[in-house]
Amino acid sequence: MSSIGLLIILTVYLGMLFFIAHWAEKKSNTKWTNNPYVYTLSLAVYCTAWTYYGSIGVAAKSGLSYLTVYLGPIIVIPAWMIILKKIIRISRVNKISSIADFISLRYGNSRFLGAIVTIVCLFGILPYIALQLKAISETFHIVTQTSFSSNIFNDTTTYVAIALALFASYYGTRYVDASEKRRGIVTAVALESVLKLFFFLLVGIYVTFFAFDGFDDIYAQASHFDDFKQKNTIGGLSQALDWFFLCMLSLFAIFLLPRQFQMAVIENNKENHIKKAIWLFPLYLVLFNIFVYPIAWGGNILFDGKTVNADTYSLLIPQLFGNEFITVLVFLGGFSAAISMIIVSSISLSTMLSNNVLIPYGFLGRLINENRDTNAKRIVNIRKIGIFSLIILSYVIYRFFVLDYNLFSIGLVSFVVIAQLAPAFFGALLWRRGSLNGAVTGIIIGFLVCVYTILIPYMIGISNYDSTFLTEGPWGIEILKPLQLFGLDYLSPISHALFWSLFFNAMAYFGISVSFKGNYRERNYAEMFVDIDKYITMHENAFVWKGTAYTSDIKKVLVRFLGEERTNRALNLFSLKYNVDKNQELADARLIKFAENLLTGHIGTASARILISSVVKEDKISLKEVLSILEESKENIITNKKLTEASKELKALTGKLQDANEQLVEKDKQKDEFLDTVTHELRTPITAIKAASEILHDDDEIPEELKKQFLQNIISETDRLNRLIDKILDLEKFETGKQKILLSKNNLIQTISKAIEPLQQLIRNKNITLEFDKNREVVTYFDQDRIIQVITNLVSNAIKFCPEMEGRIEIQITETKNEIVTSIKDNGKGINPKDLEIIFDKFYQSKNQNIKKPVGSGLGLAICKQIVEHHKGKIWAESINGVTTLTFTLPKYNTTAYE
Repeated sequence: MSSIGLLIILTVYLGMLFFIAHWAEKKSNTKWTNNPYVYTLSLAVYCTAWTYYGSIGVAAKSGLSYLTVYLGPIIVIPAWMIILKKIIRISRVNKISSIADFISLRYGNSRFLGAIVTIVCLFGILPYIALQLKAISETFHIVTQTSFSSNIFNDTTTYVAIALALFASYYGTRYVDASEKRRGIVTAVALESVLKLFFFLLVGIYVTFFAFDGFDDIYAQASHFDDFKQKNTIGGLSQALDWFFLCMLSLFAIFLLPRQFQMAVIENNKENHIKKAIWLFPLYLVLFNIFVYPIAWGGNILFDGKTVNADTYSLLIPQLFGNEFITVLVFLGGFSAAISMIIVSSISLSTMLSNNVLIPYGFLGRLINENRDTNAKRIVNIRKIGIFSLIILSYVIYRFFVLDYNLFSIGLVSFVVIAQLAPAFFGALLWRRGSLNGAVTGIIIGFLVCVYTILIPYMIGISNYDSTFLTEGPWGIEILKPLQLFGLDYLSPISHALFWSLFFNAMAYFGISVSFKGNYRERNYAEMFVDIDKYITMHENAFVWKGTAYTSDIKKVLVRFLGEERTNRALNLFSLKYNVDKNQELADARLIKFAENLLTGHIGTASARILISSVVKEDKISLKEVLSILEESKENIITNKKLTEASKELKALTGKLQDANEQLVEKDKQKDEFLDTVTHELRTPITAIKAASEILHDDDEIPEELKKQFLQNIISETDRLNRLIDKILDLEKFETGKQKILLSKNNLIQTISKAIEPLQQLIRNKNITLEFDKNREVVTYFDQDRIIQVITNLVSNAIKFCPEMEGRIEIQITETKNEIVTSIKDNGKGINPKDLEIIFDKFYQSKNQNIKKPVGSGLGLAICKQIVEHHKGKIWAESINGVTTLTFTLPKYNTTAYE
């Protein structure tokens, strides 16, 4: 492909990334940008051009050892639920914005330690960024079949570096608070992770199944190489140790690389996203490695005897077969892997550089005297210039220093440099005794050993055997040979450098920390880091400080960086959180810590401490006092937690009591209604009896026929009165548990027939059609008298509501596995849907007078419900299109009596 054509493709691709980042910034709270999948895919910034191309080169030359870069992260990822969650919590409550801030805060907000960490990261990462630019340059020339130009204006990588510098400096500095989430960058990186994986799998499939006839074919042909077996085994003890150290190296990298800390910690929106990452990220790494081996050995087979760079087999193979389309896609995948690393690394390094070197050592004096807008603009500009300068500096390193080295070797050297942060970093999380002096000394010694054992040899030329420094040691002292220090001659250069640098680093860190006590501030933060879960909600309570501070002075400092409105809002939140008077004159330790946290995102932990310290008068505190205050703070937090839990319990209990009270009021109201209705229902027959009796008593001349009618009315009303009293007594017995259900084996069909027999005359009187299949046998256990009572009530209700003409009642019985279902349908007036749940209440009819009330007490359905439920069944009503259905169920296997 022509250079112009490929440049156009790259321009379109970069334009797409700009668009995605811009869209994501505007839609930062949507599910498309804020979800665990985007978070996990952003972590795949770990897979750079080094892994995209370099792994193939290592697999082709050295065999299986390329796997160590992936095994370390996969091994440690299950521990993320504990370790990474802890790091995220610490960073969130302290507004941490970089790994330098994290380490320096743990060891007492040390400005010097933050600067040391930043410098180590610059030495480790700038060559790594240069490595990505090298990969872009080399692969561009392979795809376009052009040669490298010594003229920077003819080098495509020059313009790519400038474009990336502009992109990263714009989207990486949208917020003056560096701890804010950069959804645009994260979403763009996640998209690139998808693309680079897809393109890598695509070329893997192409090589395996189109260039060759599957995995077996590649293996069969590759096995004829003389060194095939040797390259595809771990080997002896020295090789096994190499594997161990390289796995440890990549394990440290997944935590300590600034870009990984940026994505995994700073850009994390929800802790729950880690749950997805602990299986999806390892899966991503596994998928990335499926075709490394086939591509590597396929390239060895196809280019046997030719002098080509094995790192670029993924491009050379499709190009060999004339497939330009696959070649360009593979190039875009490698380009994605490179630029995502460059962008994220430059952003994180710029934040570290500004917050831990430039501001605390250069600009802090100017910032303290300016207003909020000027400070915000200056801080953002410092970071923009930092990002731009770091990428351009990396370009210079690429042009003058790394052209002669392969991708994998430079990547591992960067890992070794960054690994010098490991003792101080993990000690910060796990060990209270770790001190500032121990951390500083350990990192410096480890870095110097690293420079001696690997950086200088690489600068001289690791295979330059003419160098007496490498072959004989300085001043001819063989025991000091940098690649065989103290006679250790059986490890690879990377493993050798890692072992000795971390050995001296860790010894210095632990030895000095144990021998010399840190100051009170270090021990204070040690407690807060190690026991973050105890202080997560009220972490300001755990901050130890003694002295004199005025709220007004602290407010003035905050206003210069946050502005008047945001400062007032923050102080109001603080007052509400800790229930303190927002107008109090003197500030306490909690406000000091709160103010430092507010400033940390803008200027870093060290500068925040310096600024707040400049307006307060601090008294010295002994270590004993710190421990005493911390113990008291723990007790206070535990007490507050218990009080909070007790308050929640009381609140829940109050709610329950309120509900119970409302229920009692409702029941009292129902009782009153019940008594009113009972009185009304009893008074009606009594009034009729009294009236008829008075007439018979006072009038002796009543005709015999009329006298008989009055006597019949008295008998009828007396029977009605008896039935009503019986129903009330029945209901009372059921509700108080005094009524027993006596079960016996019965045929439900016969029971229903008995129940409807006395009602046949009423059915005929209203010309109602009754449908009921009597030619069946449904046998189960139930109280026959009570079920007759239920059927009688339900059918009687249906008769009452059936129309005068064309009335219809249908009784159906169906069986399920565990129940017998009886349904009684009628085509009466129907039931209001709102009343379907309450028709089984006592005296339901008395509350529903919107239609003409039929004759009845209103207790029938309430008694039916009690009877059915005492049989362990259910009863309910349905009304659809004027058809009302009353349904009840009986269990098939009732064999004992119920109370």
